[in-house]
Amino acid sequence: MTKSELILRIGEMNPHLYHRDVERIVTAIFEEITNALARQDRVELRGFGAFSVKQRDARKGRNPRTGETVAVDEKVVPFFKTGKELRDRLNARADAAPSAAPSGAAPRPSESGSVGAPDVMPGKDSGSGH
Repeated sequence: MTKSELILRIGEMNPHLYHRDVERIVTAIFEEITNALARQDRVELRGFGAFSVKQRDARKGRNPRTGETVAVDEKVVPFFKTGKELRDRLNARADAAPSAAPSGAAPRPSESGSVGAPDVMPGKDSGSGH
């Protein structure tokens, strides 16, 4: 999802808000997160995750084209650690038995391994009567 898609989605979910206001809100949120990280502050969004920065030490690297050793300067990089709720949602446990799925529900890819596979076996006649 891109920033513009996020703005459109929030606008659809909140028809009482003007598009320009939604755009300002989303931009303001991203700017505040960016500013906090630039100050090397931590930004925690409960249930979603935490943004922070990590210091990477200077090191010796290698140019993949020439194999020459090069010096890589120290740098600060952004880091994101998922929150428990987000992690649990992404890794939904298969605690419920497969029979708990509503009838007619499509199987999850991990259960069948062939979601979207054709109903006809390759190389078999598809019922043309020959």
